[in-house]
Amino acid sequence: MAASVAAEQKSAEVTDWAARIGWLVGLVLFVALVYWLMREGWKWRGTLQGDLPELPTAPEDPGPAKLSMSGRYHGSTTAGQWLDRIVAHGLGTRSRVELTLTEAGLDVVRPGATDFFIPAEALREALLGKGIAGKVLSEGGLLVVTWAHGDKLIDSGFRSDRAAEHTEWVDTLNHMINKSTKTEGAR
Repeated sequence: MAASVAAEQKSAEVTDWAARIGWLVGLVLFVALVYWLMREGWKWRGTLQGDLPELPTAPEDPGPAKLSMSGRYHGSTTAGQWLDRIVAHGLGTRSRVELTLTEAGLDVVRPGATDFFIPAEALREALLGKGIAGKVLSEGGLLVVTWAHGDKLIDSGFRSDRAAEHTEWVDTLNHMINKSTKTEGAR
């Protein structure tokens, strides 16, 4: 008897295809609208940050490398405000990165994104952080470099492929910044 009852039970056939297709089309349109709104918000943020000057490029001969590192660029924010992402001039684009520190400054080479250079006199501080612009890592998992660009202070976040390098970068950058500050103060 149980076998006959089980054999008789079937799923109801779908008879209202128009309603199901309508729901599916509505869902696709809703997802497209949300994506479009997010993109417009990103472009609007770039427009609001339009007063940010063009990014400097590396000099022809920056000198010998003190340190170099490969890893990831996680973005830039207004200094001290780790969620206020800066998107103008491609600073909001996450990418691979090759960092090279010289006496002239910090060369940031990003394949597939805009490269930029931070002159030594623009460097303000380096520290180990745990998050920037929507990317949260373990404590000390992010090298955060604070620098001046125009009249704005910017924090840029980098993560090395070998996280043990971060401490050496912080020490070297801060030593370079302190040496530069003492030299300027003596003038």
